[in-house]
Amino acid sequence: MAQIREFTVSEDVALGRVDKFLTSQMPEFSRSEIQKFNVTKNGVSVKPSDKIRLGDTLAVEIPAPKTDVAADNISTDFELDILFEDDDIIVINKPRGVVMYPSAGNKTGTLVQNILAHTHLSALGGATRPGVVHRLDKDTSGVMIFAKSDAAFRALVKTFSDHDLVRRYTTFVWGVPNWESADITGNIARSSRNRQKMTMVKTGGKHAATEVSVLNAWPRAGVSQFRCNLLTGRTHQIRVHLSAHGFPVLCDPLYGRGTTRFGTVKDPDLLEFLHEHNGQMLHAEFLELKHPITGQMMHFKSRMPHDMQELKFILENI
Repeated sequence: MAQIREFTVSEDVALGRVDKFLTSQMPEFSRSEIQKFNVTKNGVSVKPSDKIRLGDTLAVEIPAPKTDVAADNISTDFELDILFEDDDIIVINKPRGVVMYPSAGNKTGTLVQNILAHTHLSALGGATRPGVVHRLDKDTSGVMIFAKSDAAFRALVKTFSDHDLVRRYTTFVWGVPNWESADITGNIARSSRNRQKMTMVKTGGKHAATEVSVLNAWPRAGVSQFRCNLLTGRTHQIRVHLSAHGFPVLCDPLYGRGTTRFGTVKDPDLLEFLHEHNGQMLHAEFLELKHPITGQMMHFKSRMPHDMQELKFILENI
């Protein structure tokens, strides 16, 4: 059942648009959500852009919350690796090779569908993306958090938008740097030549920043292991930043340029591994953020997937 909430414009609030006023009165809702609500001012329907005056009474019809998507939109193709779960969130160790949610080329077997077979998710993300507040690429593994309640969804969206969290990744790259750490900054935009790729641009695009440190280096193989701390969250950010600076991620089909380096690989085990794998060696190993409802600081960590562990074993024995 829909809920009706009323507000009177008093002297201690800033005058302006209806939607801005309601956003200040109902911080649990985003401005875009409020713009979809039915609102009346002094009994007359108004638009989000209409102005308010002192003494105006606004009535807001808030639709009944939805916490599930269609019951047939579920799948049980693999066993979930659940790191944490309560009434508001669920934290998953995403496997490599699994798509986040259904799309044109991936109708089944997605992570969201498998979670829905286990529990409900907030529908605020949309029919195909319930509970989704951030993404990992198909071949990137690691820690992911999903919203089960609508309140958690709104809070997590704000957390990720404000970058009020810590996200660390580990990755294997071509090249051995002469530095121990580096800060990579550079705007990222979609490539005009290949719409599947992102690229660094001098003008336009979105600001992106990545902190990089060297965990291991194997000069004989020409390979290093990096830890990357995301200060922003752009599409393909780590893969684009590292590739643009001469350290493409191993086995990355979009940005890796790996086949051009195969001729330099002398170790047969490493060469066989590289030929057999076609998915970036990138893992979201650590996530730290406040619980969206309780405010408690939470830390989640996951081990590298088996193929990355195998790669590290090969490199350590060259």
